[in-house]
This record gives sequence, structure tokens and C-alpha cells, in this order.
Amino acid sequence: MRFSSVSVEYMPKRDDIFAQFGKYYGLAFLIPSSILVGYGIGYGLDKYFGTTYLKMVFLLLGIVSGMIELIRELNKDDAGK
Repeated sequence: MRFSSVSVEYMPKRDDIFAQFGKYYGLAFLIPSSILVGYGIGYGLDKYFGTTYLKMVFLLLGIVSGMIELIRELNKDDAGK
């Protein structure tokens, strides 16, 4: 007797689902963490040198680096399919 037309071969394994969840969960924190690191470096350099603009420069660098890394990770996923 056949109960459904869905084959067991096409069902994702439970470990694969958790691995994908962990990978994409890490990507969710990629951009905020890179922004905070960039801002922190800029803030520290502003305090050290007595300037006011390095926060914004390193904040923008953090945003750009987070976006670049996000695109790289997503392209790796597309290349594997």
C-alpha cells in the first residue's frame, strides 16, 4: 500500500535542517556585529586621537564589510546547488 506520493529520498534529514538553521542564524548576526565592531574601533580611535569623524568612517566600513561577507556566504550557498 502506498499512502502518499512523497518519497522518503526527498525529505531533508533532521541534521541537515539544524545545520542550515545554524548557518543562517549566524548570518543574522553578521551585519549587526560588523557594524558594532566598526563603530567601536572608530570610537576608540576618536578618543585616542581627539577627533570626531572616525566613528562614522569606521561605521560605514563595518556596514560595507558586513554586506560583502553576507553576499559571499550567500553566493557559496548558491554555488553548491
